[in-house]
Amino acid sequence: MDLAPGLKQTICALFEVHEDSACVQRIITPPEYPGSSDKVVIRVRQRPDGFEIDENGEATLYACLSGGDVDSDLVQRWAEDLSQTAGVDFCDETLIARLTDLRLIAPTIFQVAAAAQQLFALATSHKERAANDFKDRVTEVVAEIASALNLPWHSQVELPFAGNMVADHLIEHSTPLIVIAASSTTRLLEAEVIHMQYLYTRQPGFVLAIAESELAVGKKQFKRANFYTGKTVDFSPPDLKQLLRQQLH
Repeated sequence: MDLAPGLKQTICALFEVHEDSACVQRIITPPEYPGSSDKVVIRVRQRPDGFEIDENGEATLYACLSGGDVDSDLVQRWAEDLSQTAGVDFCDETLIARLTDLRLIAPTIFQVAAAAQQLFALATSHKERAANDFKDRVTEVVAEIASALNLPWHSQVELPFAGNMVADHLIEHSTPLIVIAASSTTRLLEAEVIHMQYLYTRQPGFVLAIAESELAVGKKQFKRANFYTGKTVDFSPPDLKQLLRQQLH
């Protein structure tokens, strides 16, 4: 079973892809393991009954080298939730997802890459990080402008294509406005995939990615994201309000 040409183009546009063998694609993703320059590497393995997508156990390896504990109760609770909500399993110290639908490969790469970063962070974390109010502040702006323009809006919206990707907010309009609050490189990359899915399916929708800051998502990724989303901006409440009004005019 060959990968669909359109999907190959999508993956190659977002990642560095290497063909290790006829049945294994090695994908170097932009996200890095926290505190290092090691990229998250994902492998797509073709099996007789479908595909396996995994990180080859590297998240566990890097966490252990950094003095982490992948057997902690915190990690185990996270792994159980991950399996139930994202379909990514933590088996034999490897994060892996299995699927048969070609359309799910690109979004699943993101899910496994994000899970690898999360596993590393949880395994090496010794204290809870302070909650980030970035998303709450984005919500306040979206709610204010949607209300002022008398437009319905929704939060945590599962988008109308394969992959179970979710918009932080969706404002109903002749061209629906899909708002992605990106506090990480991974979430910004998800915005790019969402944008490309809208283009591929020809459904109306404008993807607005709001980065917490260029530093949070990476300056290079922030710059290139404008080519793969409707628009990508860093978070400034006054500027965002003006932009939303212009887009929804």
